[in-house]
Amino acid sequence: MSGQGQQRLNVVPTVTTLGVMKARLVGAVRGHAILKKKSDALTVQFRSILGQIVSAKETVADAMRVSTFTLTEAKYAAGDHVLRQVVVAAESARSPASCLCVRSRQDNVAGVRLPSFKISEDGAEKPAALMGLGRGGVRVQACRAAYTRTVEVLVELASLQTSLLTLDGAIKSTNRRVNALENVVKPRIECTIAYIKGELDELEREEFFRLKKIQDYKKRVIERQMEAAVARFAEGASR
Repeated sequence: MSGQGQQRLNVVPTVTTLGVMKARLVGAVRGHAILKKKSDALTVQFRSILGQIVSAKETVADAMRVSTFTLTEAKYAAGDHVLRQVVVAAESARSPASCLCVRSRQDNVAGVRLPSFKISEDGAEKPAALMGLGRGGVRVQACRAAYTRTVEVLVELASLQTSLLTLDGAIKSTNRRVNALENVVKPRIECTIAYIKGELDELEREEFFRLKKIQDYKKRVIERQMEAAVARFAEGASR
């Protein structure tokens, strides 16, 4: 009983308080069910993103291998000064196609906002960007396309990893709340309800005993009054 007394809330054992505690228990049960479903949904999304990250890392490895190989081809075709030629060609074309823009947005998963990064359409490759090269234009364009693909995969991987970290924090926070409701809040409220019911039953028994004592006292008073009345009647009759 001492352990239960330490867990229960310090409340006045009344009928009103009992109703309030029952309402709080219903709310705790509903909140626990909702948070449990949220935790399950976040866990499913977490596992899905984890699988996507594994696949994205393999794709990154392949993209880096291809881009390195195409860079070697471009250097072989255009010479060691391929970077200077690309910069000169881009400046002559005066096109923003040599730049890639990353835009961010947020996806809502079970009330958790997950950041997502995407390559902007403004950074799409334009054929005119590499026109005017003296030699190796095709190889340079292929190298640029390969590195653009690598950047896109790296941005996708960064988006997935950021979402994974956000989900991990949300899952831990949700699980802490679920455990608190299941192991702390609900047991305390249930123990408090049991305490209030016990006190109310004890008060009801005391009230019943008090009423019974009052009835016995009134019954004895009536009997004494009846005996006194009978005695007075008998005394008057004897005269």
